[in-house]
Amino acid sequence: MKRVILTVVLAIFLFSFLSCQQDVKKEPAESTTSESTIGYEITPVNIQNVKLTDDFWLPIIKRVQDKTIAYAIQKCKEEGRFDNFLIAGGKMKGKVRGVMPFDDSDVYKVIEGASNSLISSSNPPLEKLLDSLIGIVEIGQEPDGYLTTWRTINPAEPSAEWVAVKEGKRWESLAASHELYNAGHMYEAAVVHYKATGKQNFLDIALKNADLMVVTFGDEEGKIKAVPGHQIIETGLIKLYEVTGKDAYLDLAKYFLDNRGNPDNHELFGEYSQDHVPVEQQNEVVGHAVRAVYMYAAMTDIAALKNDTAYHKAIENLWVNMVEKKMYITGGIGATHENEAFGENYELPNLTAYNETCAAIGDVYWNQRLFNMTGDVKYFDVIERTLYNGLISGLSLNGTEFFYPNPLESDGKYQFNQGAVTRKTWFDCSCCPTNVVRFIPALPGLIYAKNDHDVYVNLYASNDAIIDLPNNKINITQRTAYPWNGNVSVDINAVKGTDYNLKLRIPGWAHDEVLPGGLYNYVNAVSEKVEVYIDGEKEIINSLDGYITLSGEKVNGKNIGLKFPMEVRMVETSDKVVENQGKVALEYGPLVYAVEEIDNKRDINEFSLSQSNDFEVQMEDELLEGVNTIASGDFKAIPYYAWSNRGPGKMKVWLNSSLK
Repeated sequence: MKRVILTVVLAIFLFSFLSCQQDVKKEPAESTTSESTIGYEITPVNIQNVKLTDDFWLPIIKRVQDKTIAYAIQKCKEEGRFDNFLIAGGKMKGKVRGVMPFDDSDVYKVIEGASNSLISSSNPPLEKLLDSLIGIVEIGQEPDGYLTTWRTINPAEPSAEWVAVKEGKRWESLAASHELYNAGHMYEAAVVHYKATGKQNFLDIALKNADLMVVTFGDEEGKIKAVPGHQIIETGLIKLYEVTGKDAYLDLAKYFLDNRGNPDNHELFGEYSQDHVPVEQQNEVVGHAVRAVYMYAAMTDIAALKNDTAYHKAIENLWVNMVEKKMYITGGIGATHENEAFGENYELPNLTAYNETCAAIGDVYWNQRLFNMTGDVKYFDVIERTLYNGLISGLSLNGTEFFYPNPLESDGKYQFNQGAVTRKTWFDCSCCPTNVVRFIPALPGLIYAKNDHDVYVNLYASNDAIIDLPNNKINITQRTAYPWNGNVSVDINAVKGTDYNLKLRIPGWAHDEVLPGGLYNYVNAVSEKVEVYIDGEKEIINSLDGYITLSGEKVNGKNIGLKFPMEVRMVETSDKVVENQGKVALEYGPLVYAVEEIDNKRDINEFSLSQSNDFEVQMEDELLEGVNTIASGDFKAIPYYAWSNRGPGKMKVWLNSSLK
């Protein structure tokens, strides 16, 4: 076992210094089910086929690939995440390391993020490292497939630190034990690793565990009637179904969803776990926000796979409630520190806002599924707002410090971030850093989507992409300085004919919609219209569905120029949000802005905006790795995502206003 540990240490050393993101690409493993069988009308374009060259997103992704992944692995090593697997497998002596019952999932999420990185570009040292980590995970698995290290290590006293679980048998404390949550993250990571490398070493571990779940849970005689406390096993099981075609995985996922809120199945966990009423009857987002969006994502999968109209209606009602009454301007969700939960309708505090980074990530996963099912542009309006604001704010510009919550105001004193007033290097509960690691390398997969006939451009970022349609192959080159300006150039060439449509998304902010539903409104209307040019000739726009739809016959082999009106916009909130009455926020393109103490001589609480403010936008290349700032008179604002990278201090998104 010393040899295994030494291999990991050497691999970490190699990866830290030889993290080469080469341009050599690998073919992902083929699924045994085709894209058309997974139930969605629209599918995302694989990140393998999108080569990012973007000045905004590529540095963020490379920061995670080159620095954050290795940093997270080192932290997992220091805090005993790997030791727990070795101790559980009898290869090391010792007690449970760590304080959380879901510590195993950090290892899985790091493997998933690294695997997503491998899909984009070959990295032999990284792939070798993953084989070592997967070997350690396998050591911790019990012969029948069970894999939760803290309970395996000492069944009589599973975790002295985690007092919310009972002693004794498996599955006895599902409300808190995270045995099924750990499994869900393992399944998702194993599928990504399999697709990235073609290797089944991790997938086999996951399938062995999933087969145990299938024979353990259900209504049949001898099985346990139960649902997980923290959702995610459902989406994980569905991903295993998509890879293997094994109906039992899909059926178990639906079983877990169907029995939430069913008192005949188990003692209900309540609103905190979205286990208060059956999921089809839920119409208000409540409880722990991360659990909620993971569950809604799984419900969307079932709605698509099973054509389940009751599930579809429920998720639409839940989405409307969230976006129209419980979403922050940054795309953040989860208003309260207590229970990391959604608040009441229109309860959106700023200083004490929670807005967990994990919740933002889960919400993107959910909205992408909703789009894939419906093609409705509104879901990508939410995704874009979340990505550029309340999600990447969770990662520092140096790649090794993190926000768990993401408030919209700071007094420089309130320790909102798990005992800190700024980003921290790690947390005892490290779900957010490792979630960032798994998510960011997969971001290019959000840019494009397709069906049999249409190519959707949903996000604007410089890249070269190849999009395979059933009877065609489309080459797209996108060049832009978005989000710093609104000019986008798209070159498109099809290999076989022009029988396709190109659908270019018009961002909501470009046509006077902050978010669907009217929770927020722009005070000052945009003064210019969206413009489209084909080989330099202005085109009349038809965009009733939120997309500029252009036929392949019209655009093939040509250049399409987009011009989105980039202006400083003032935003106000519905009067029902008491905290924001008499206040406005600033936006420029997709970015929400914040005023930070370090940039301003006056007390930021004294600022008051009015219609007479004359705003100046300036690119400052040396500030925060290059950002557009907004200045007016004696104040300066920076993009919200970049705040608190220069030490603690006061910050505000919502500023006093004399507009009314």
